Amino acid sequence: MSGRIPESFIDDVLSRTDLVELIDSYVHLKRTGKNYSACCPFHQEKTPSFTVSPDKQFYYCFGCGASGNAVGFLMEYTRLSFIEALETLCRTLGLEIPRDDNFKPRQDYQPLYNVLEAATAFYEQQLRNPQTKDRPVNYLKSRGLSGQTAKQFRVGYAPHGWDNLINQLGKDDTKLNQLMQSGLAVENDKGHRYDRFRDRVIFPIRDSRGRVIAFGGRVLGDDKPKYLNSPETPVFHKGRELYGLYEAKQASNKIRRFVIVEGYMDVIALAQFGIPYAVATLGTATSRDHIEKLFRHSDQLVFCFDGDEAGRKAAWRALENALPCAKDGRQMRVLLLAEGEDPDTLVRKHGKDYFEGLLDEATPLSEYFFAHLSDDLNTSTLDGRARLASLAKPFIEQLPNGVFQQLMLKELRRITQLEELQLAPAEPAPRPAHEPPAAPPALNYDAPPPYTEEYPVSSSSDHNEAYYSDAQNEARPAKPKQRKKLPRPTSDATSRSAHDHPSLVDSTIRLLLNAPRQAATMDLPADLRELTLPRIDILWELFDFIRQQPEASTAAILGHWQNREDGEAVFRLAAKEFLLPNDEQTPELSDAVRRLYLQKVEQDLDQIIADGVKDKSRFKELLHLQKELSN
Repeated sequence: MSGRIPESFIDDVLSRTDLVELIDSYVHLKRTGKNYSACCPFHQEKTPSFTVSPDKQFYYCFGCGASGNAVGFLMEYTRLSFIEALETLCRTLGLEIPRDDNFKPRQDYQPLYNVLEAATAFYEQQLRNPQTKDRPVNYLKSRGLSGQTAKQFRVGYAPHGWDNLINQLGKDDTKLNQLMQSGLAVENDKGHRYDRFRDRVIFPIRDSRGRVIAFGGRVLGDDKPKYLNSPETPVFHKGRELYGLYEAKQASNKIRRFVIVEGYMDVIALAQFGIPYAVATLGTATSRDHIEKLFRHSDQLVFCFDGDEAGRKAAWRALENALPCAKDGRQMRVLLLAEGEDPDTLVRKHGKDYFEGLLDEATPLSEYFFAHLSDDLNTSTLDGRARLASLAKPFIEQLPNGVFQQLMLKELRRITQLEELQLAPAEPAPRPAHEPPAAPPALNYDAPPPYTEEYPVSSSSDHNEAYYSDAQNEARPAKPKQRKKLPRPTSDATSRSAHDHPSLVDSTIRLLLNAPRQAATMDLPADLRELTLPRIDILWELFDFIRQQPEASTAAILGHWQNREDGEAVFRLAAKEFLLPNDEQTPELSDAVRRLYLQKVEQDLDQIIADGVKDKSRFKELLHLQKELSN
């Protein structure tokens, strides 16, 4: 292997990773306003001081100062090396780390997210447009959908016509290509481009971070296909996404169970009737990726399908994929509805309590498994029992080793009367691409936490250098150093001391971290570099970094400052956002720059006065600037 891992690739991995989902798979997080919190996994505490920002994709502990992004968390919590942590994230995303010097930087996908968001707003507007809304609104009303629920799921309408969206968003070749790449526009064999979705009710599909990544569209008439989904794109992989998961997570901090249904309207109808934990696959069978993703948020799943032949086949395919995920402590059930019924119609006819009663009484996975395999067999005969054993044994061997697997084997022995039936020895298998590493054992707070200064979280270039040296193979120290607790800040704004309020430089740094894309478009007066204030050098380095990498996320920017002496100050400033109540906001970035320039002018005035005002023209110029900037 040669070459260094490009920083653009690392940034891409960070931008695709949902830090909240990652950390929640190890440490249970609770929503607190726009952020998430928990008792810190890196030091002992009773009151949560560990905070995760879904917007900035970084974590910070106000108790011990632990901070970082997704790579940093895996390194610190699981004691992986940088490369091991990056490989773990890549497996989850289905990516491979570039292995040579010929790596071509990955495309920046932010423009695709932007065009998908713009399309969502367009479709929403068309659902309110007096000229286009009648048919889709009447259809949604006929399905019992309320305006509030439609707004919650951002339901929209693609009007009749071939190029409405193209005319709205495809103003130039660049925008038109983005519509093509995001699956919103289609090109025929004659080179003509047209809207993919036409005269359809539109259901935006959001990822776990709330970004629109694709759409589903349902016809209003009898056209075919009834449902049309976005194709696979660089930001949408239907085998890993679930419709309604983001909305379910927004509705509740703790999801007791998920019910997997077949359609968009099933998800929306159940949510409207007080069952906000339904999700749907996107035109694909329920995969192991889907199941593992749901088990990160709840330990109970119910597969709910129509009772017709297609529904029964879908239920069995889901069960086959679910078996390797059936670890001890997880519960899975199957609910087959009466033929001709679906969750949408049932909940409207009978209400929430009735439908949840059906979920409570759904068939456990074990019972459904043996009932399905025995359906066409006569287990009262030797041949029938032998056939069942040959069918069931390979599936049971797919179960994770544990109590549940042993109980399933015991039940198979009881039915077949084969007391000597044994499973084949389990072969060690590589971790599947979607599965995160197993969480480490519960931390013993009487012992040092899983943190070591020999393997700190550092900048990507430092990691690359370490990766291509022999140091990566050295044994980790047996006794990592204990993290020190920091003075705990109060959450009450009225009782914070004066030093808790940031200086103008600190406020500007916070604004740069919070709105890097806005900062990338700004030009700062060059003579501001001569301003002598604490941390002004950090501000300029941060600004230069953002100008050089205008698409870098907050998590990627913060990663640049990890393992540096001034890195803790930068993370603390970014974390200050967690302490601000809604009515205590920092000034706009442009206003902060103006005030900094005012301080530079006043600094120059002080210097001229100290020198005896030798340059009177310059003195008058600075006085004029001071007056302008003060207004």
